Amino acid sequence: MPMWKQKNKIQQNKKDIAFDIATHLLLFLVLIVIVYPLYFVLVASFSDPQYVNSGKMLFFPQGFTTMGYERVFSDERLLTSYMNTILYTLGGTGLGVFCSVLSGYALSRKDLPFRGVIMAMLIVTMYFSGGLIPTYLLVGNLHLLNTRAIIILLGSISVYNIILIRSFFTTMMPESLYEAAQLDGCGNTRFFFAIALPLSKAIVAVIALYIAVNSWNSYFNPMIYLTDVNKYPLPILLREILITAKPSDTNAIVDDPAAAAKAATLVEVVKYGIIVVTTLPILCVYPFLQKYFVKGVMIGSIKG
Repeated sequence: MPMWKQKNKIQQNKKDIAFDIATHLLLFLVLIVIVYPLYFVLVASFSDPQYVNSGKMLFFPQGFTTMGYERVFSDERLLTSYMNTILYTLGGTGLGVFCSVLSGYALSRKDLPFRGVIMAMLIVTMYFSGGLIPTYLLVGNLHLLNTRAIIILLGSISVYNIILIRSFFTTMMPESLYEAAQLDGCGNTRFFFAIALPLSKAIVAVIALYIAVNSWNSYFNPMIYLTDVNKYPLPILLREILITAKPSDTNAIVDDPAAAAKAATLVEVVKYGIIVVTTLPILCVYPFLQKYFVKGVMIGSIKG
């Protein structure tokens, strides 16, 4: 080994090696606890529920079946619901990120008039709201009931996200940077789009992921404000598929035990299939944002 590599190599004693081993083992156990439930659901979606419920299925499919996926993908409305969910997710994420970043940047500026009053009013909304009935009446008066616009608007902007972005700009964007840009004739608008926004990719990625996951999994708002089946997002449609998979004729099931067992099997495999169909697409987005996400969540944790 060259001498320069030997000099730069950090010597570890036995305690350091033992600590590293213990840390890696602990992280490996945490990884198993997090990953195995996801793997179990995926494998269970291809397995006979009898093996799943009896505990015989642990790592590999038992009684391989695609009945659940066939039931889910046989619904002609699935493609429409997927497109609706993608539209709601992209629209809500784009609107939420744009408004949140603008609001966070404005509230981080010390020259914003009544900054403290505006911030206090926003914080109040985190703890107190008008409630479901006043919100429903307001949406009705705005003629937004049963429209795609209301699903995009509701839940896209969060005070918590605005506070995160405000803290980012306050901590990571020094005042001297704005003063230097101001000396070159750069105003607030140009400074935001030309300097502040390109330097805030990490926090933008974090906020985008938060909003995208929330929009993709949105269930309550579509259930309340939508009545047109063609506008249903994926969670609402999959709920209907699961309900229709359940037997409706209780007397017939009592008279025919074989039909009861088949109906129970269908419900179980459909349930696992729905979980996979719902979560897999949004999980595929995370690797593309992981670099910025890790950096973003660490912002403010290290000083100096």
